[in-house]
Amino acid sequence: MVRESSLQGRGKMDRLVEHYNKFNEDKRLQSRHGQVEYIITLKYIYEMIEVIKAKRIKETGATNIPNSSVSILDIGAGTGAYSVPLAMDGYDVSAIELVKHNLARMKQKCDKIKARQGNALNLKKYPSDSFDIVLLFGPMYHLFSMEEKLQALAEAKRVMKPDGILMVAYLMNDYGIVMYALKEGHLLDCYNGYRLDEDFHCHSKEEDLYDFVSVDDINSMNEKQGLHRIKLITPDGPANYIRPVLKNMTDQEFDIFVKYVESIAERQDMIGAAAHTVDILQK
Repeated sequence: MVRESSLQGRGKMDRLVEHYNKFNEDKRLQSRHGQVEYIITLKYIYEMIEVIKAKRIKETGATNIPNSSVSILDIGAGTGAYSVPLAMDGYDVSAIELVKHNLARMKQKCDKIKARQGNALNLKKYPSDSFDIVLLFGPMYHLFSMEEKLQALAEAKRVMKPDGILMVAYLMNDYGIVMYALKEGHLLDCYNGYRLDEDFHCHSKEEDLYDFVSVDDINSMNEKQGLHRIKLITPDGPANYIRPVLKNMTDQEFDIFVKYVESIAERQDMIGAAAHTVDILQK
């Protein structure tokens, strides 16, 4: 039995709610670096939907699988960046989101989403083996203990169908080092304090709001939860490191950059240094 997580304590929850009441996720995804992440993540979501449909066609002999028969759960859905277009395309979309403000914005955008308030550690309102696709994109940024992360993965795995697909987003360890410790000038404080150990592994506390992991961390969690990888991709590559460059690109140059990141998304030598990864998994 996993103990009640500290995420459910009022202090941490209040900090997250306060943060996301101020933080404009829509604006971030409309920025150039955010667009790269969004475009490529959405591409892989639709690619995995086609994998599900192909399996269904093979099993049933049907010639066409309607979008409405593909069930998707978006855990930590924010304001619906992914839920809204998927629901508008006719997929059967459910969403769970901690922040009431984000939930209200999502409902304003689209009334086709079955949305409710909650968090990634407790999906008891959803039956086991319910969803073809499960998206776990934001929550793993804010879960600080291995216990919490494993609990979130366990819940996502539980509600996923036996042949379903789970997509999990992480913030990467070396991105945290380069951007915060090095670029922002906190190296000595981090190295002499709690945030970096001698192996340069990031260690965040709840008041830091964001946590960072390595590929080894991700692999260890998958092994403990019996999750098997289809692909591990980076949806943004170097985009977050060169934000001013992206901002000054022409539309034509930016389109080429997106094609570049798409071309390297599955290159494993690029994964650990990127800001984000998306792990694509099966039971």
